[in-house]
Amino acid sequence: MLPIRPRMAVVAAGILLVSGCASLGAGSGEAPDAGPATTASTSPAPPEPSASSAEAQEEDDPSTPSSWGPTLGEIEEAQQLVSGWTPDQLAGQVIVGRFHGTDPQVPAQMVRDLHLAGISVTADNVTDHDQVVAMTTAISEAAADDGRAFPPVIGVDQEGGYVSHLRGIATDFPHFQSAGLAVQADARVGRRVTRAAALTTGLELRGLGFTWVFAPVADVTIGAADPTIGARSPSMDPKIAAQAVGAAIKGYDDAGIVSTVKHFPGHGTATSDSHDTLPQVDSSVAEIEEHDLPPFDSAIRHAAPAVMLSHLDLTSIAPGVPASMAPEVYSMLRDDLGFEGVTITDSLGMGAVGGRPKPALQALQAGADLLLMPVDTATTHQIVVDAIASGEISRERVEEAAARVVAVQMWQARLAAQRPVPDDVVDRARAASADLLAAAY
Repeated sequence: MLPIRPRMAVVAAGILLVSGCASLGAGSGEAPDAGPATTASTSPAPPEPSASSAEAQEEDDPSTPSSWGPTLGEIEEAQQLVSGWTPDQLAGQVIVGRFHGTDPQVPAQMVRDLHLAGISVTADNVTDHDQVVAMTTAISEAAADDGRAFPPVIGVDQEGGYVSHLRGIATDFPHFQSAGLAVQADARVGRRVTRAAALTTGLELRGLGFTWVFAPVADVTIGAADPTIGARSPSMDPKIAAQAVGAAIKGYDDAGIVSTVKHFPGHGTATSDSHDTLPQVDSSVAEIEEHDLPPFDSAIRHAAPAVMLSHLDLTSIAPGVPASMAPEVYSMLRDDLGFEGVTITDSLGMGAVGGRPKPALQALQAGADLLLMPVDTATTHQIVVDAIASGEISRERVEEAAARVVAVQMWQARLAAQRPVPDDVVDRARAASADLLAAAY
């Protein structure tokens, strides 16, 4: 199997250092009172371990967190688990399906029959609170029936503003632009209200049975010429956007839900809509690094568990190929920015990738770990199964992808168990929405 190489989270290490210096005494780095002075004949204390040996011990500790959430032990457990799976199971674990209608048993049967990682829920799949809970419960039970001891991916676009598929069921939050405006007005207050908004959004979603949220948007908009993102973006200023995105990631983590920073490496400069066509972006690599990447870099530094890849034709990186299917773009994300978590495509039902042969397989070969909402879920599943059997894609690549997905779901289950949804979550969410709006305007 190709190794998943977890690196220590810089943020987590920083927290440990700060907490270690917070007070004097035991655990603070200060020597405790050792009593009377020792004599020359007393055996010397053993030497302190070198920095390199301490790091090695830490990396061997299965409870050590990775840079994207799961512990080293969870990652290893996931790798061992998927190594024994059939091609049918592996293929399912890298697909998040779509379905039509509102019958909870339809997506549940898909998960059970195709071993799907999970389901993406849209506004067309929901009617009211009870139906949503019945649907997410049925999907979770189907995953358990399939022999999984970890929860399925049950995701939804709930960004705030007009991209909120649970409108009328979950609390309405303003556009994510409000987070950027709040940060711009007062950085400390802005980060606080943004984190609280993400926290309460995540908790409310968990109360409805969701395990993923397809947010926050990290795209830096160019304004009126941007027809797709607009107010979904936190800001036209990369630095402001980076602060808002980092705060949101921490809020979703606090809530015990998997967030999905999107749409890498940045959709805000595209002047056409990828729902309809493949937008061409002619920015140079230097321009992308300066304008588009700072919010994604912030998300990764704040331990983002998942990143969504855009359907953009980046002419300076991989001309003519959607970013979601371009190995060069995955290399930028992993090698240049150091991201080690789950990569997920934007919806494979969008016009930007329509007409391409086997788009899901192209994305998986390029480096995607999750294939989001293919047009025909069952056909896509069979394409991946056949590709594994024929060697068109290596089993190692699919195991690598599936293991990341399993590991992040183990992590989500652990966080959710530690952070129960409060009974007054709706009241908290409404207050957080009002606070964010007040801080922005």
